[in-house]
Amino acid sequence: MRDRDTRTAILELSKKGHGLRVIARTLKVTRKTVRRVLGSGSAEVPSVVRPELAEPHEERIRTLFLSCKGNLVRVHEELAAGHVELPYSTLTAFCRRRGIGQVPKKPAGTYPFDPGQEMQHDTSPHTVPVASKPRKLQCASLVMCHSTVGYAQAYPVWNRFWAKVFLTDAIAFFEGAADQCMIDNASIIVASGTGKDAVIAPEMVAFGERFGFHFAAHALGDANRSAHVERRFHFIENNFYVGRTFADIPDLNAQMRAWCTKVNGTFKRRLGARPLDLFVAEAAALHPLPVHIPDVYQLHTRSVDESGYVNLHNNRYSVPSTLMDRSLSLHETKDRLRIFDGHRLVCEHVREEEGAGKTRMLEQHKLERKLARQRTPKTAVRPEETALLAASPAMAAMVAALKKRHAGRAVRALQRLRRMWLDYPQAPLDQALAVALAHGLFDLERIERLVLRHIAGDFFRLPIIDDEEPDDHE
Repeated sequence: MRDRDTRTAILELSKKGHGLRVIARTLKVTRKTVRRVLGSGSAEVPSVVRPELAEPHEERIRTLFLSCKGNLVRVHEELAAGHVELPYSTLTAFCRRRGIGQVPKKPAGTYPFDPGQEMQHDTSPHTVPVASKPRKLQCASLVMCHSTVGYAQAYPVWNRFWAKVFLTDAIAFFEGAADQCMIDNASIIVASGTGKDAVIAPEMVAFGERFGFHFAAHALGDANRSAHVERRFHFIENNFYVGRTFADIPDLNAQMRAWCTKVNGTFKRRLGARPLDLFVAEAAALHPLPVHIPDVYQLHTRSVDESGYVNLHNNRYSVPSTLMDRSLSLHETKDRLRIFDGHRLVCEHVREEEGAGKTRMLEQHKLERKLARQRTPKTAVRPEETALLAASPAMAAMVAALKKRHAGRAVRALQRLRRMWLDYPQAPLDQALAVALAHGLFDLERIERLVLRHIAGDFFRLPIIDDEEPDDHE
């Protein structure tokens, strides 16, 4: 058979007039090989055509490939069921040679970038051990395309608020922004459409204008267009997480920030330099940071509950007890929670992770509640209770039952009972309370309906007339 170079040498020596023996001795081949090459007269190595085991069953293989939805394992099983014995490797090789289910690969191409021309942003779900427990986090990354310097952070949740938090921190890390930020077609930033037809959400357009850049989405399925940031996720999963331990999310992000700085200063053979060295030229072409970068915050409105707390993301934060039942504005930043009553800052808390189920109380609020308990002894009787206790035995029994049932939160129930005492006659009210106490009924709305059933036309309490008051007609 011999290779092309040997066959070419045989033909060249034959043209120069050398005989079979000389050619065979010189090239260390047999005279039979020399005769075969000279007989063919071609330097091309002839292809060996061997019969393929799967060739007689090609039509059936194509049919099964369609019915099995491209699963060659199922095709192999169906062929075996039909008494066609083929090794699985033979079947897959035959399908590759005949183009069955094979999509021709296209060259990826290259995307050269000038300094400051583009940065790429994307996210990827990662499962990371945090505090010795696996946590599913969203890893966000931003890469400058010319120098390939990168920045990454991980978040328990990912939404538009956290996207703005991350991009603000990343641009501050680079001390500037490129002209364009290439993204995928996720709805976090894109309001509608895809690729060139993507419409960026107005909120994110305004955010980009703050730093002097605009968003652009690549075509669906064109992952190569954002290869810089996609490659970074593989590196994070197989380099950063491996062998490291993290106490919590802030600890993980602090280590990741230090790791990004180290990686950016490491020599890259593909670039022939360190990314930080290339970034020196790129930094001059970036849009500089604005004079003032406002905190990214999310606005919420919450009412203060009866315990003096506001609830946010399944966490409770204390406020002064004087603001109970008030509606307050909550400004949530990445690590703080500021609480406002109108334009007045009431207090500020360290923000807890969403869904943590934790309760935070400031020391001043703890002291305030302690002083309030000292000023109001538990045995003290409220003014509205005095008249109710003296009204009738049934009324006194209901007051005691309500205080036992609601503990320190019986104020509203007692106020409702007092209004009923003022509105309805005593006899029907006592009858309804006796029925309610006998059946363990403490719903005052239902008790009020019982009162109305017992009333026989007298809806108002009559004024008490003093018998000793002189008659005007006398």
